[in-house]
Amino acid sequence: MSQNLLPPSGTRDFLPDEASYRARIFDIIKKCFERHGFSPFDTPSFERIETLQGKYGEEGEKLIFKILKRGEKAQSGEADYALRYDLTVPTMRAYAANRHKLPGIFKRYQMAPVWRADRPGKGRFREFYQCDVDVFGSNSLLADFEVITTLSAALNDLGLVDFCIKLNSRKLLKGMMEAYNIDKAQEKQILIIIDKMDKIGIEGVQKELEIISSAQDLLKDLTSGDFANRLKTHVQSSIIGVEGVKEIEEMLQNLTQILAPDQFVFDPLMVRGLDYYTGIIFEINSTRFSGSIAAGGRYDALSETLANIKVPVCGGSLGLERILLLLEDQRAQYNAGPEVYITLWDNNFKSDILALVKKLREADIRAEIDLTGDKLGQQLKMADKRGAKIALIMGPDEKNAQTIAIKDLQKMDQIICPTQELISILKEKLGH
Repeated sequence: MSQNLLPPSGTRDFLPDEASYRARIFDIIKKCFERHGFSPFDTPSFERIETLQGKYGEEGEKLIFKILKRGEKAQSGEADYALRYDLTVPTMRAYAANRHKLPGIFKRYQMAPVWRADRPGKGRFREFYQCDVDVFGSNSLLADFEVITTLSAALNDLGLVDFCIKLNSRKLLKGMMEAYNIDKAQEKQILIIIDKMDKIGIEGVQKELEIISSAQDLLKDLTSGDFANRLKTHVQSSIIGVEGVKEIEEMLQNLTQILAPDQFVFDPLMVRGLDYYTGIIFEINSTRFSGSIAAGGRYDALSETLANIKVPVCGGSLGLERILLLLEDQRAQYNAGPEVYITLWDNNFKSDILALVKKLREADIRAEIDLTGDKLGQQLKMADKRGAKIALIMGPDEKNAQTIAIKDLQKMDQIICPTQELISILKEKLGH
């Protein structure tokens, strides 16, 4: 029986064009992050299992890829390590361990793979990349503003401008629970139901809340229309709820400085599922995709959970795989192959083409030499297959005249140029 050569379900192989295209996207995002003052910060692919457990809620907990103990201990079926579920918790662990080496306010970014034992689907994989930014050490809402605007700037740099940022606050949600006298034992259940609004709609949420006794007053306002303003008024009886309203109003005012009015909105029913959020939370949605393409929030309490220290932190992440789906039409424009293909007339010209390819590469032109040893016609076919835009031909006549033939493989025309002018002509043709 032949071996199954497909990658594991929920993972992918990336061939040259795809891998090069992804690298280009990473580079655009990296430049944006660094332009906004964020520095690179990396962590291992796996962590101690106790570092990850208890941080992602019940649903997230089920999706952690656990690593069994090795050797004789593997028979126990116990796990002591796990693949990282996200970049946030490992970064918080690494920050806590190294904070004395870092500035008081530290802005970090990381682009790396994470793993989740989820059911694969469109835009959903078991191995996928996250692109995170975080600000450590600041209580200021300007830190949250920096995170949100950096992610929105990255989307703009990628050419995605049809997005909307949904804002809420965990403080407001906590205040909502207090103001509507929700039974503390039922708070988490109610928030989980509300968080499913995008999936099951208001009717589905209403159906699930109807059987929860302490949620009836909340349900009445929820289905009466204009819930956002009703909630702002109702939570005036809650100190933490009032704090949440002030946070949201300040953030909305800040965002008016750099974004169009239709690019951000207050959404009182946006919850975010992770348990570690404590303040402002946000999701960024595109009109062309049903789920969020970026998200994040403030998680001041996570440092205490991990390391018994109290450090204010906020951060967010780009959903790279979903973003790549939205950029699908750009993929065909990028080719991983050479720009210039240098043909080999015969073995007597080896030293000439080796010197030539060195010269082109030093001029930052992607170039490669023929490796087939075929006749010129076959070499030109290979140049086309490799995706080259131009082929260079140097035969005896060209060598004696110190010229070279430049064949445009797209226009299918050819010119002869002096070798000393080759670089400038190639750069003009290639648009460098």
